[in-house]
Amino acid sequence: MTEARGSAGPAGELAGPLDRERSGAVRLQFWVLLIGTLLMAAKVIAWWITGSNTILGDALESIVNIVAGGFALYSLILAAKPRDREHPYGHGKVEFISAGLEGGLVIMAGLLICWRSIHALYDAHHPKELGIGILITAITGAINLAMGLLLKKRGRSVHSMTMEASGVHLLSDAWSTAAMIVGLSLIAITHATWLDPVFALLFAAYIIFSGAQVLRRAVAGIMDEADLKLAARVIAILEEHRRPQWVDVHNFRMIQYGSILHIDCHVTLPWYHSLEQAHEEIATMERLVNASCDRDVELFIHMDPCIPTSCAICSLAGCPHRRAPQVRSIPWDLDSVLGNAKHGSPGSTV
Repeated sequence: MTEARGSAGPAGELAGPLDRERSGAVRLQFWVLLIGTLLMAAKVIAWWITGSNTILGDALESIVNIVAGGFALYSLILAAKPRDREHPYGHGKVEFISAGLEGGLVIMAGLLICWRSIHALYDAHHPKELGIGILITAITGAINLAMGLLLKKRGRSVHSMTMEASGVHLLSDAWSTAAMIVGLSLIAITHATWLDPVFALLFAAYIIFSGAQVLRRAVAGIMDEADLKLAARVIAILEEHRRPQWVDVHNFRMIQYGSILHIDCHVTLPWYHSLEQAHEEIATMERLVNASCDRDVELFIHMDPCIPTSCAICSLAGCPHRRAPQVRSIPWDLDSVLGNAKHGSPGSTV
């Protein structure tokens, strides 16, 4: 098994200060939270002036943004801490909890908007001063668009689900605000005030859908659902740089802890390799994956010795202990490496 990269020391001390990228992400989230608070106040003022249920829905979602943004800031600070004795895999899992909370709050806000809008349909509520409301809402929407794009881009660069979820939320807020402005403008032109709660209901349905998507991703992360697309990419890296000594790879598993990937797998090596030779081959695989990926990857590799039936799939030339010629080559992909049996062994189906 290879030595873990970036782990805590033998006494469990912290491995080091927050890295620059994660510290920058925390600062960015702080400013987004601060600006979001000001935008929420502006939307509440716009609702107070107009009495529009559509604008109220936008304001309620902004309250959700503040609550979720506060927890997101905390989770980013916690996730950026290095691993310690009590958290040997780091603190990155908190990001899934943060994203799940945000998704749940978004859904709750959407349901509240639905209730308010249905009530307004029966009460024949009439919004007023829509011009001012449209102007304020347009400004807040433009700012949310800029912040959402920035958060989503930064979240992807540092592999932070919390920042990505916040970015997606703000972008959905911005696009729904644009649609809301169209609806409010139509109401102002036609004076069909019954359209206000109708547009609010459509807005609520959209944010409930967005919240459900974020919640789905968070639950998948908490449940350690495999990211097969990312796993296929890592496997392709190993296949591209495959060496004859790497007879086989199987039992491949991958878990995400915040921005760090943790990979377990079994690698079959020639049985007569010394411990030093086998360790160097495994270390080469580890260096290869980390050099080719855009994030930290921690590999724990179990070394298996080859068995006589492995000769049929082994391409190592000049092997002094070969029992049979190579008859086939098994490409490494999702279908071939996820299984738990050595390829070519009696229990293998490949």
